[in-house]
Amino acid sequence: MFKIGIIGCGKISQVRHIPEYAGHPDAQLCGYYDLNTKRAEELAARYGGTVYGSYEELLSNKEIDAVSVCVANDDHASITIAALRAGKHVLCEKPMAMSLAQCEAMVQTAKEEGKFLMIGHNQRLAKAHAKARELVKSGLIGDIITFKTNFSHSGPETWSIDPGANVWFFDKKRAIMGAMADLGIHKTDLIQYLTGSRVAEVIAFLGTLDKKYANGEPIGVDDNAICIYHMENGTVGTMTASWTCYGAEDNSTILYGTKGVMKIYSNPAHSIVVELKGGEAISYDIDQIQTNDNQTKSGVIDLFMESLVTNTPPEISGEEALAAMKAVFAAVESSETGKLVKVK
Repeated sequence: MFKIGIIGCGKISQVRHIPEYAGHPDAQLCGYYDLNTKRAEELAARYGGTVYGSYEELLSNKEIDAVSVCVANDDHASITIAALRAGKHVLCEKPMAMSLAQCEAMVQTAKEEGKFLMIGHNQRLAKAHAKARELVKSGLIGDIITFKTNFSHSGPETWSIDPGANVWFFDKKRAIMGAMADLGIHKTDLIQYLTGSRVAEVIAFLGTLDKKYANGEPIGVDDNAICIYHMENGTVGTMTASWTCYGAEDNSTILYGTKGVMKIYSNPAHSIVVELKGGEAISYDIDQIQTNDNQTKSGVIDLFMESLVTNTPPEISGEEALAAMKAVFAAVESSETGKLVKVK
């Protein structure tokens, strides 16, 4: 049995981390910390465990084996590093951190301490995405030539534990980026997973086109990010992340190969539709993609717990997440300079 601490008791903790730990046979929820003590107390009363007055106090409990870091983006690095130094395995929410240097420090600390660091990139765990990767590797659509991947919804105003037009997601000091950090990092990691290649070069636009604070001023971060990714293997495609999709949420990916086209979560009736060069069409009915309004088990906690139980590094390790973050920071630089940027 692994004893788990929760640092940050907001929406992502309440709908994903905490109930999924509670339902796992090898996890025991033991500690909670949140700036809002009442919120932590309510969760402790429901799931069991102790409320701590600070995250440092929680980390000082030597019985706690691992923690989920579910705080605002600006505290990801500092709390994760402190947890690793305290001898805890860490599952940190995305985006990994506010700068490339912070991301690298997190990875380095995990190595030094001999602890696992996992980042919550759940897109690759969606069943249709896992199946799509399998089909790509089998050569069903040949070599991927181009792609387009999209993650668009109406914004985080109703997702946050404190909903409304002034959510912390809109504050540049706390979030660093907007739609790119919230949604773009997911699809950046996903396209690297699906293609089996990493982003080599980026041309990008990140901007605020529509979102406003309650006082009518534009929000401090991007509400749209549109990127052209040139992969190391020569594949080229677009990645779009948007908070201004005021219709049905779009979480689709299309891969254009030398033998056919694969459409993932783009047809409501089928998880994957493959259209082969000769005219044959194959559909796979696997699952429905999660949306903000339809939350299902993410698979993230199961994967993290499997790592702990088997004592093997998690698939979505700090190193793997770092590769995606490098592309994200390159996209930010491209948008700011108006130039193509090579991923470091």
